Amino acid sequence: MSRKRPSLPPLAILPPVVTGEEKPKQVPRKKVLPIQSLGDESGLRVTPVLETALPETPPQPPRTRRRTTPRKLLPTVTSSGWLATLAERFLIDAEVDAKMRQIPTAVNEYGYDSWGLHPGTARYGYSLFAWLYRHYWRVQTYGIEHVPPGRVLLIGNHSGQLPIDGAMVAVAMLLEANPPRLCRAMVERWFTTVPLLGTLLQRSGAIVGDPLNCERLLQKGEAILVFPEGARGSGKVWKDRYKLVRFGLGFMRLALATNTPIVPFGVIGGEEQAPSFVDCKPLARLLGMPYFPITPTFPWLGVLGMIPFPTKYRIYFGEPLIFRGNPDDRDEVIQRKVDRVKREIRRLIDRGLEEREGIFF
Repeated sequence: MSRKRPSLPPLAILPPVVTGEEKPKQVPRKKVLPIQSLGDESGLRVTPVLETALPETPPQPPRTRRRTTPRKLLPTVTSSGWLATLAERFLIDAEVDAKMRQIPTAVNEYGYDSWGLHPGTARYGYSLFAWLYRHYWRVQTYGIEHVPPGRVLLIGNHSGQLPIDGAMVAVAMLLEANPPRLCRAMVERWFTTVPLLGTLLQRSGAIVGDPLNCERLLQKGEAILVFPEGARGSGKVWKDRYKLVRFGLGFMRLALATNTPIVPFGVIGGEEQAPSFVDCKPLARLLGMPYFPITPTFPWLGVLGMIPFPTKYRIYFGEPLIFRGNPDDRDEVIQRKVDRVKREIRRLIDRGLEEREGIFF
């Protein structure tokens, strides 16, 4: 049986020997690397792949990064062009714009704050409601000078099927308060799911009624608008108008935890803007709504039936209330403090009902 010889690595072919008669050619210089011998073989020489220099390329100019601008739904204060000019002239209220420029707001490079407020978009919403505030509901405010500077909780009664009362209080704080304040309204989660309305509410400063959000905003010195009745208050039927239903306890725990004064207020005119005679709960559950009101115009006139009546609004602000105590106290202890706020709101409502001369004037 023949014995196999060990295989050797392939050797590179060396260039032919140049004689004196031939003109030597320019051969690229090669590197010679030693390798270990295999068995009893003597040292071998290998030639690696020839190193050839790559052709030099001319230097390329530095590439400039393409800068993209965020897409805006509506022109903002920094927008330019004919669309922004038309918007500034026809859609923006001059007083709203001047008041909002006085309010310091920390926003990022895209114009939003940490909770979704976009001052450029908020001007359009406030401008619309400012016109309704002056000409449709003809709002009158009393005692707004009681609202202190710095962090504050505005607590009041809720009514009217739609959150118009909250919008009117927010516009009053912007136009009538000195200095102007941008209210952060705590709204029901369902309203933020309504197309277009939810986006407008969020970009105008409204946030979902989460205690953590409220506490962080209070620590930044914001004015928070809270309706402790929630959907129970806004969905009241006609026979329960201007009756205060059960208040939640969360706002009082937040006031105690952050040492925040509470300013009670009473709204007159909201109950008559869309009087509900029946709350169709089965239909509300089917549609995922907190309530489904049957009013003189809704659902008989469809979407047009949701337009509220031009009742006259009156908003009464009370003096600030300051509470001390442990925010983690038992519900019975917190309830006694909440009842004091509730009694003050009741007093403001009774005063407004006694002073008004009519529903529409």
